[in-house]
Amino acid sequence: MDVLEMKELRTLGELKASGYQKRSIKEELRSNLIAGIRNKESLFNGVHGYEETVVPDVERALLAKHNIIFLGLRGQAKTRMARSLTSLLDEWMPVVKGSEIHDDPFAPISKYARDLIAEKGDDTPIEWVHRNERYIEKLATPDVTVADLIGDVDPIKAANLKLSFADERVIHYGLIPRANRSLFVINELPDLQPRIQVALFNMLQEGDIQIRGFQLRLPLDVAFIFTANPEDYTNRGSIITPLKDRIQSQIMTHYPNSIEISSTITQQEAKLTDDQREQVIVPELIKELLEMVAFEARESEWIDQKSGVSARLTITAYEHLVAAVERRMLMNDDSSGVARIGDLLSIVPAITGKVELVYEGEQEGAQFVAINLISKAIRQKFPQVFPDPEMIKRKKMNDPFGPIVSWFGQNDISILNTDSNVAYTEKLHSIDGLRSVVNHYAPGLDAETEVLFMEFLLHGLGEYNLIDKENMEQSIQFKDLFNNLFSSGLEDEE
Repeated sequence: MDVLEMKELRTLGELKASGYQKRSIKEELRSNLIAGIRNKESLFNGVHGYEETVVPDVERALLAKHNIIFLGLRGQAKTRMARSLTSLLDEWMPVVKGSEIHDDPFAPISKYARDLIAEKGDDTPIEWVHRNERYIEKLATPDVTVADLIGDVDPIKAANLKLSFADERVIHYGLIPRANRSLFVINELPDLQPRIQVALFNMLQEGDIQIRGFQLRLPLDVAFIFTANPEDYTNRGSIITPLKDRIQSQIMTHYPNSIEISSTITQQEAKLTDDQREQVIVPELIKELLEMVAFEARESEWIDQKSGVSARLTITAYEHLVAAVERRMLMNDDSSGVARIGDLLSIVPAITGKVELVYEGEQEGAQFVAINLISKAIRQKFPQVFPDPEMIKRKKMNDPFGPIVSWFGQNDISILNTDSNVAYTEKLHSIDGLRSVVNHYAPGLDAETEVLFMEFLLHGLGEYNLIDKENMEQSIQFKDLFNNLFSSGLEDEE
C-alpha cells in the first residue's frame, strides 16, 4: 500500500487490516538510512565539507540506534544537521486522534489513548502526522524548568474537568512527552542547569517520568539529539557525568578545511534579493579574499580561538559586500555593478560583530583587528598572482614593480567608494606600468577582471610597504611611501 492509500485510513481497524507494521523511531531512522546509503542518497543536503568526517560518524551512530551529541564551535552547522535528520523519518505516521503525545494506535501509553481504544476498539479514530511535525527543538537556557521539559499539574484543567489532583488527566505534558515518536533536540546542553539535566536521566534510559508526585511509566519513544560548544562544555557550564554516560555517540564538528568549501557555504546561505543576484557581480578573486579573512581570523592571536569564528562571519560579510556595490550603483544610477578590492572594507561591521577578542585584541580595537585581517588576506593572496616582493628583495631579482613605485614618487591617487565604473577605470589606467604588470602575470583577463587585478596589485604593493596605502572614511589613498614618512616626520617635529 502506497503513502497516499495509507493516509486514507481513518480507524484502528483499517490500519490493522492494511498490514501496517509499527517500529520505533530509531528503527525507522536506521531502516531509512540503510535504504538511503544503498541508493547513494545524500544524508545532509546543504551541509558541505563533512562528507569524509562528520557524516560517516553520524551514519554509524544512527545504524547503532544511538542518542547523539554534536560537539563543536559556533557556526559549524550542528543544528542544521539535527534538523536534516527529519528526512530519514517516514513521511507520515499514524497516531490516535486527539492524542497530545503522538500515541501509537498499536501501543498507546497515555490514559487518554488507552481509554479511547478500550471504549471504541477497532473504531478508534486515527490521524496522520507529517515528519516535519516530528521535530521538536529547545534551546537550553538557565530559565528552563523541569515543567518545560517533562510537565506539570495543570490546575485549570483540573477545575474545568472537575478532576482531583490525584487524577492522571490533570497533567500538562512537557516538551519531551510531546516529542514521543519524534526527534527531540536540545541546543547548547551545558547551559542547562545540573538539576534539570538530572531530570533527563530516566527519560534517556528507562522512560520513567515523575511529575509532582505522579510516578508514571511512560515508555516514550524519542531519539535525542544534543548540541554543545566545547567552550561552554568546559567553562560556562558542563554536562553532568551520568547524563553524558547516557548519550552514546559524541560527534565532533569542524570548520571548512578549504576556501572552496567555505565559499560554497557562503554562496548558499547568503540572503540576497533577486535584484542583487542579477545586478551585482562579485568576481572570484573577491570571493576568495573574503573567505581568507575568516581563515585568518581562525588563526589570529587577537581573537579568542576557543570561542570560534562562525561561518556566519563570511555569510554576513558577503551580504555587506553586495550591499556596498548596490549602494554605489544607486548613487551613480548604474544598472549593474562589480565588486572591488576596496569594497572589502565594507565588511568590517560583519567581522567586528562575529568575533570575540582576547585582551590584546581589545587593546588594539575591534576595528583595527578587522582591517588587519583583510590586509593579511590580501598579503597572503598576492604572491599567488604576482611575484613575492620579499623574495625579489632577498634574492635581488629584477623588480617588475619598479615603474609603478616610481610613478608614485611624483603622484598619488585616491579611489572613492562611490567612484563610477568609468572614473574607477580611468584612475587605475593612469598609473604607469600597472596594466602591463597585470597582463604579464595574469594574461587573458577580460576588461572588468583586468581592472580588478590592477586594483589588487595596488593593494598588494601597499600591504608589502612598497607604496603607502591609507584607508580613509570614504576612500582609499595610494601614494609614495617615503614621501609620506618624510612628511610625517616633519609634522612630528613641528
